[in-house]
Amino acid sequence: MGAPSSIPPARWAAVRLFAMDVDGILTDGTVRISSDGSEAKVFSVLDGMGLTRLNKAGIAVAWISGRPSGATTLRAAELKVPHLIQGRTDKLAALQELAAVLKLAPAQCVYMGDDDIDAPAVQWAGIGATVPGAMPAALAAADYVTMRAAGHGAVREICEHLLAARVHAPPS
Repeated sequence: MGAPSSIPPARWAAVRLFAMDVDGILTDGTVRISSDGSEAKVFSVLDGMGLTRLNKAGIAVAWISGRPSGATTLRAAELKVPHLIQGRTDKLAALQELAAVLKLAPAQCVYMGDDDIDAPAVQWAGIGATVPGAMPAALAAADYVTMRAAGHGAVREICEHLLAARVHAPPS
């Protein structure tokens, strides 16, 4: 587990895909289910702005969720998330398949997840990230643990590192 300063700027600058889990990363992990069966999730506008900026900077964004959710689909559409994968509990396989389609190496990917099923993808990615309240397997696999909590700007924190590295990267 490291601080942003322990990850060389060149590693941040190499990233072309920021993929992440949804529940427990983009949200605080709470799912509200009403008696009529409707579901509600709370997403941070800070994270949304960060993801929008990544999109404009040419960094692909992917959400890989173990469970399908209408709320997730609506938020992804609102933010124009180009890669939404739901109902996949093998996060590593989903991430590797997407990276292959995009012709990206692990070093060009960040994966952010908080649970046991995320840990292999966190470990595989060039930069594996998680949140302070993550499960032990995700914490052990991560290169970076955010200072902000899940659903409260943790994703934005990673976006800021990626954007800063692009601004300060030497021309290629």
